[in-house]
Amino acid sequence: MITSELIKESQQYLMNTYARQPLVLVKGRGASVFDSEGREYLDFVCGVATCNLGHCNQHVVVALQKQAQRLMHVSNHFHIEPQISLAKSLVKNSFADKVFFCNSGAEAVEAAIKLSRRYSREVLKKDRYEIITMRGSFHGRTYGAVSATAQEKFHSGFEPMVPGFRFVPFNDIPGVEAAVNDKTCAILVEPVQGEGGVNIPSAGYLASLRRICDKHGLLLMFDEIQTGMGRCGSLFAYEQEGLCPDVMVLAKGLGNGFPIGALLATNPVADAFAPGAHGSTFGGNPLACATAVAALETLLEDGIIIQSVSRLGAHFLDRLGQLRKKYSFIKDVRGRGLLVGMELDIPGKDIVAACLKEGFLINCTADTVLRFMPPLIITEEEIDRLIDALDRIFSRR
Repeated sequence: MITSELIKESQQYLMNTYARQPLVLVKGRGASVFDSEGREYLDFVCGVATCNLGHCNQHVVVALQKQAQRLMHVSNHFHIEPQISLAKSLVKNSFADKVFFCNSGAEAVEAAIKLSRRYSREVLKKDRYEIITMRGSFHGRTYGAVSATAQEKFHSGFEPMVPGFRFVPFNDIPGVEAAVNDKTCAILVEPVQGEGGVNIPSAGYLASLRRICDKHGLLLMFDEIQTGMGRCGSLFAYEQEGLCPDVMVLAKGLGNGFPIGALLATNPVADAFAPGAHGSTFGGNPLACATAVAALETLLEDGIIIQSVSRLGAHFLDRLGQLRKKYSFIKDVRGRGLLVGMELDIPGKDIVAACLKEGFLINCTADTVLRFMPPLIITEEEIDRLIDALDRIFSRR
């Protein structure tokens, strides 16, 4: 079936929840994807920071195939070997003591919301339930997660939101201090805001949040759905801050494209969940966990991948900075590792479309921020090819 017919059927049978690009992707290898007509694109979207090891990484594919032949799903009423292996590896390589598995980032955030409230009431014996989140944040589309998301555009038409969230500006410690009250149980924050426009906090911001939480007996919860799994130059972004959260949520790169989410917590907090308090039919199923084990092993065993992220990110920012000096409509260039943003004073939608014609997939968020999230295996030469294409596109404006 030709592309136009596929797109027509997509529009006929699928709900109109995405502003899709006019192409059908059918294959991916490494940092490239291919459409239904055989055209190749360098992928700087990466499934929205998901395929961190590139498309169809051999280690991940083989693990998926082997597990699919062995056991795809059983109930969490039983112990599951790949789930145990994955949880052990995550604990050994993070601050956490315990892990809960689900199917997505939004589900992981839902679990974190429930855990923080239950911990406050069942363990601390305090009637606290409010969670402070940051303006410009994005935590998911389910009701709890979208209620925690401090962007009104995601709330529109779905009101009333779930109560119990207080919004303060990102990177504003006095605002957080003023928002804490006798109902506050936790602070939920992205170490770098992705969907909000690749917003980087000031030095000491996350450490100040840690101090506030310690002072008031609150949980510090990091949403590392987009920043985790090597994206920012360390396995988890919090490692660069010299502090640890009490709770962390993961997804996206954890399965390198296979749906899986995780909630990580220290023992005192995790103990608030008892049998029956929370669960998921498909969460932590053998297929998802075996895939994630392979992805995590690849990141940990091939240290070159994560080690190269900071170098590649610095090169990326330097080349984008050269464009900023050349074009006045570029307001800012910022990023951490290979989560990179270029803020314009014009809408970015047309730039995304122009890049598509040049053979590059990029993303625009917050209307005016071009967001770049390539696979961590991207090369300097491939980054330079995108920069040259952006230069050509910008020169025509």
